[in-house]
Amino acid sequence: MSSQATASPRKLPLFKLGLLAVVLAVLAALSLRGVDLRALAERGMLLIRQAGPTAFFGAMVVLPAFGMPMAAFTIPAGEAFGAQLGLPLVIGLSLVAIAVNLAIGYAVARYALRPPLLALLTRCGYTVPRITPENALGVLLVVRLTPGPPYAAQACILGVAEAPFRLYMIVSWLAVLPWALGGIILGKGLFNGNFAVVLIGLGVLVVAGVLVHWLRRRFARRED
Repeated sequence: MSSQATASPRKLPLFKLGLLAVVLAVLAALSLRGVDLRALAERGMLLIRQAGPTAFFGAMVVLPAFGMPMAAFTIPAGEAFGAQLGLPLVIGLSLVAIAVNLAIGYAVARYALRPPLLALLTRCGYTVPRITPENALGVLLVVRLTPGPPYAAQACILGVAEAPFRLYMIVSWLAVLPWALGGIILGKGLFNGNFAVVLIGLGVLVVAGVLVHWLRRRFARRED
């Protein structure tokens, strides 16, 4: 990867912390001004339920490819449709939606838009890796576990680089799996005010973060 792409992970934690601080400051300001945040959240949840699971999971398939964070779907999913479908089915549908999204992103990048995407990624400072049968697993893990490029950009990089599709799907899906599970559980606990469930969700996310950090360092050295 280019030096710019390699430097991104070091800057990202500060960016995320700053963004989190801004979000918390906005929420605190709204609360101080008398805005009922719980009522606002319940109103948003009602709109999601009224749209229905078909529209929700259909949007989950499409919109992350255009830059919408996957957390915007995983966090409300359990609370929105857990009572109607059951939490195991919500998790299953979420993971299927993620898999379809990964496949679509790869197909579009590799077969439909490769020349302009290659030029765009190069202009943005990302060097598309050269993937061979020998380094395919390492490159896939490095790209998917590096927190610099956005979720959609990772699919573009790997599609343009012509990563083996089956290995791409397995690695990409497994890389997203713990974050999706943690987000669904965390959202369920937050909207219900269940502190024990919140801790379980946070625990899944923390374990995922530690594992990702360890794997990224191990395979980054191998594919440097």
